[in-house]
Amino acid sequence: MKKNKKNEEQFYGTATLGEKGQVVIPAEARKSMGIKKGDKLLVFGMGCDMLAFSKLSKIEQFASHLSGRLDVIRTIIKKSE
Repeated sequence: MKKNKKNEEQFYGTATLGEKGQVVIPAEARKSMGIKKGDKLLVFGMGCDMLAFSKLSKIEQFASHLSGRLDVIRTIIKKSE
């Protein structure tokens, strides 16, 4: 995996949904994003099969990122319909 640069999109691997519906975020992602035990995360459904997580403290930055990607998001949603 390449080195993470600030504001660069990154792939951290996979996560498995447990019996209780819990998802474990990969350690490298938690470290890179500064996510710690007890942090509140917002969970968004995007399209039919996509979830997005955002730290509550970063919601404005997340919303700005999404608004800049609306054309791409709309295209993905249209393809899934």
